[in-house]
Amino acid sequence: MEFLKGLLIRVASTAVAFWLATLIIPGITLSATTTTEKVTTLLLVAAIFGVVNAVLQPIIKTVGCAFYLLTLGLIALVVNGLLFLLTSWIAGEAGLPFHVDGFWPAAVLGALLVGIVTWLLGSIFDRD
Repeated sequence: MEFLKGLLIRVASTAVAFWLATLIIPGITLSATTTTEKVTTLLLVAAIFGVVNAVLQPIIKTVGCAFYLLTLGLIALVVNGLLFLLTSWIAGEAGLPFHVDGFWPAAVLGALLVGIVTWLLGSIFDRD
C-alpha cells in the first residue's frame, strides 16, 4: 500500500512539473483543449517519463560512467534532455497532444525544471 501511495505521489508531482514546464518554457506545448484531456495527457506523459527514466537512465549511467566522471556530472543535463525528447516522441507516437520542440533550450530546460519541481513536490508530499 505504501508503494502504491509513493508511486501515485511521484506520478502526480511529475504531471504537475510537466504542466509548469508547458507554462514556463517556450517550445514545450500541450495542445489539449479540455481540462480533462489536459490532466489525462499530463498523467500519461508523466508515466511515460517515469518508465523511460526507470529503464534507460541506469543503463546510460552504467555505460557512460566515464563521461559522468570526465564532465563532473554535467553530461547528466544532456542525458536528461535526450530522455525528455524521447518522452515527447513516445507521447507523439501514442497520439498524446504533448510536444517538445528541439533539444536546446526546451528539452534541457524542461528536464531540469521537471527534475527540480518533482524533487520539491516529492519531498513535501512523500514524508514517510
